[in-house]
Amino acid sequence: MAHRFSSKRSARTSTVFAQRNYVLLLIGIALVVVGFAAMRIDNQLESFVSLYLAPLLILGGYLEVIYAILWRPSSGEEE
Repeated sequence: MAHRFSSKRSARTSTVFAQRNYVLLLIGIALVVVGFAAMRIDNQLESFVSLYLAPLLILGGYLEVIYAILWRPSSGEEE
């Protein structure tokens, strides 16, 4: 006997990341871009923004990207 294959697909497909992961990832990338832009724009010799604030923004952006990759919704919080 021939088996019939069902063409039904689940209504909900599972993705690797939830929507919140993508939002957090975009925030992290934006922080990195703003940090590099601040480092480039404020290019004076001893500027507070380029020496202290921009590296902190870049570091915070990279940490946000790592957090966005590792964050997983709890079982009751599935989107």
